[in-house]
Amino acid sequence: MADALEIQALWDDFHRVVNMTSAELAAWLKVRDADEETEPLPEEAGTPTGQHVLAILRKRRTDLTDDDIRIMHKVVDTVGDLVDMENEPEPESTPEDTRRRHRLMTLGHDPLKP
Repeated sequence: MADALEIQALWDDFHRVVNMTSAELAAWLKVRDADEETEPLPEEAGTPTGQHVLAILRKRRTDLTDDDIRIMHKVVDTVGDLVDMENEPEPESTPEDTRRRHRLMTLGHDPLKP
């Protein structure tokens, strides 16, 4: 496991890029997976990574596992690759923008949220 300073820096970065609350993310994951005929169980909604992000949001920093730290690095890196944090939010104008936003929201980052 990483040292306390590295974990604190990662915790801060993670909570900077994950701008959705646990309630917002849980609701999004349910909506994302629901279709006209079925709706998943709340604990099964969304991608495994989205579920893991939700679990991390509900934890204290001192309760993180090595797997949590791995997912946090993945989320910080992925959101950093897809988002210019200095210039968000930006308006959605194409279906590709909407897909990008939905992908980011699955990781807990809504680019349209101030």
